[in-house]
Amino acid sequence: MIRKQDSLDYHSKGRPGKIGVSATKSCITPREIRLAYLPGATFPAEEIAQDPAEVFRYTSRGNLVGVVTDGSAVPGMGNVGPRAAKPVQEGIAILLKRLADIDVYGLELNQTDVDGFVETMRLLEPTFGALNLKDIQAPQGLQIYDRLREIIEIPIFHENLYGTAVVALAALINALELVDKQMDEVRVVICGAGTVGIGCARLLLKQGVLPENLLMYDVDGLIHTDRQDLHQYQQVFARSSPLENLADGLVGADVFLGASSGGILNMEMIRSMARFPIIFAMATPEPEISYEEARASRQDAIVATALDMHPNAIVDLLSFPYIIRGALDVQATSITEGMFLAAARSLAELAREDVPEEVERAYGGQRFSFGAEYLLPKPLDPRIFVRQSAAVAEQAIAEGVANKPLARQEYEGRLSVRLGTGREKMRELLMRARQDPRQVVFTEGTNETILRACSQLMDEGIASPILLGNEAEIQQKIDSLGLDLGGAKFIDPLRSLHLEEYCEEYFQMRQRHGVIRALAGDRMRQPDCFGAMMVHSGHADMMIAGSSTHFTDTLLTLLEIIGPAEGVSRVSSHHLVLMPKEVVLLADCAVNIDPTAQQLAEIALQAATTARSLGVQPRVAMLSFSNFGSTSHPYAQKVQRAVEIVKAQAPELEIEGEMQLATARHSRLRHEFFPFSSLTGDANVLVFPDLQSGNLTMQSLQHMGEAIPIGPLLMGTRLPVHILQYGETVQGVVNLTTVGVVQG
Repeated sequence: MIRKQDSLDYHSKGRPGKIGVSATKSCITPREIRLAYLPGATFPAEEIAQDPAEVFRYTSRGNLVGVVTDGSAVPGMGNVGPRAAKPVQEGIAILLKRLADIDVYGLELNQTDVDGFVETMRLLEPTFGALNLKDIQAPQGLQIYDRLREIIEIPIFHENLYGTAVVALAALINALELVDKQMDEVRVVICGAGTVGIGCARLLLKQGVLPENLLMYDVDGLIHTDRQDLHQYQQVFARSSPLENLADGLVGADVFLGASSGGILNMEMIRSMARFPIIFAMATPEPEISYEEARASRQDAIVATALDMHPNAIVDLLSFPYIIRGALDVQATSITEGMFLAAARSLAELAREDVPEEVERAYGGQRFSFGAEYLLPKPLDPRIFVRQSAAVAEQAIAEGVANKPLARQEYEGRLSVRLGTGREKMRELLMRARQDPRQVVFTEGTNETILRACSQLMDEGIASPILLGNEAEIQQKIDSLGLDLGGAKFIDPLRSLHLEEYCEEYFQMRQRHGVIRALAGDRMRQPDCFGAMMVHSGHADMMIAGSSTHFTDTLLTLLEIIGPAEGVSRVSSHHLVLMPKEVVLLADCAVNIDPTAQQLAEIALQAATTARSLGVQPRVAMLSFSNFGSTSHPYAQKVQRAVEIVKAQAPELEIEGEMQLATARHSRLRHEFFPFSSLTGDANVLVFPDLQSGNLTMQSLQHMGEAIPIGPLLMGTRLPVHILQYGETVQGVVNLTTVGVVQG
């Protein structure tokens, strides 16, 4: 559940809003300033003046999209005007950037007149590579779309009209394949005569549904030829039929597409449909009929909704970023219905292919294969970006609306490396954590940061929190923060039924290490000790501690009670670092001050194992100030020895060293000066020779770079326990817990 205050905080804290403008060139020195502005900018300006197409070579226009609205049809709110529409506009902007690397300007026009709107966008055409119309009420939005397509020579995409329609068509193509029915044979009922319903109907007819086999309904019944209240875009779908209400229209129908409101379809209506009925109930937030009811209505039904907790989620995120990407990359003059069909077919075809292991890992190891519950590829499937964008671009070339030809294979190669995996990794890990949520004990139950993080973890379905502390104080703090932590457990160690049991167990564990019974009782009243004993006793799956305690003190407690796993001599740590284009593990930046060669080798092996558990194929670099024996010093020799030990124990592991960080991370340096290096790519597991170098590097990335470090996460412990750093943020706690759940 998204609470109002959480959303307001998300949008307002730090820099207001969700998007900004970043420089793509250095502009620091006086020379660079002159290059960027005057006189430097006059030279590309001269080139563009001579050949307007050069604007795509020398400026950002080719990757810049204007997302345009008047705020007259904002989802769930209606006509709230342009200012109130801006948060949704920024939401689209951040999705286009994150999913397809498209830059966006949001344009919220204080203009309700169609002529004025069209003229404004005509004047702004030189600014953009494409326009995306959104949340403009019908029929005005459709009129604007049609007129702009006539007068503007850049792609125009009406997201409400075709975003969902493309995905619904892809799902329908596959559903009909499963039930062995043809597009030109099926009877289709569309409930909803607004922009989304019209878009679906247009693409269905283009794909082969016969006009006489398509009935459209709205709140007043059938879109009938005798009705006088229809606008011109609805009149196209008007039919002369006695089936004037939805229930009658569904009798014997093959397909139901809902683009209306919740609860208007019932089980009896589905039972009246033809054999193997296809039901796409796409209303949000409540479908026309729930997924469970639709499936229960009859065994032969194929069902989809627009909700991502159900199979076959028909969401526009599967289409609009990639359609626009493909259109931009060939400098298309328009987006045709043929390009929409190509996008839908690429989605349908992708769902019939074997699903990559990385996608199944992202969804908790579920196995996916083409069938009634897998009509569409999953949103995290990286192939969507490549395949759909390329299909759209190729179709634009085939139809003659592209100004920039490209070779599909080469283009797909460029697309496959464009986004990288860094910031998407957290989304993948979150999906995996949801598949196996854990009971996580948090030792600081009244800490505001912890409580806010627990609220998010419960919302995301990642963890069931157990909060230690005085129950009344915890509840009072929750109430003061306006949070809802219903379902979380509160445990006061002083009143726990397990207190004596834990004291005795701790005494047995530590009696030969200077602990007497009285001291055992005192220790078990401390939250860190109590929480660790909960994990030891199987009363919790994982422990998070330490946001306001000394890291070393908490670590010693965990080592006493949890200790290292079998076969591990030394517990260590790693940070998972999310960078814009990739993911890197840093080890060890929190635990071992000056590890020996044997200990360094163990850290490297643990880090490689951890990387695999998180879906990262390890390429390990053992770091030093020396490159491959360039310095004969005990520090470098220690790292050399560690590499030898690892290679002897795990010959299949890709590992190199000793080497400097620059050598590990820059292929040009390796190829030019160290061509014998066995690394097949830049190292993504960096093992530091000592705590000082590792910790300083990690903090430099965190506070002076664009990286997002998550950690420290302990490695080599017998059971999963982790320690927060001072001043950790709410998101930092959520991220660390998420990775900890996946790491197991």
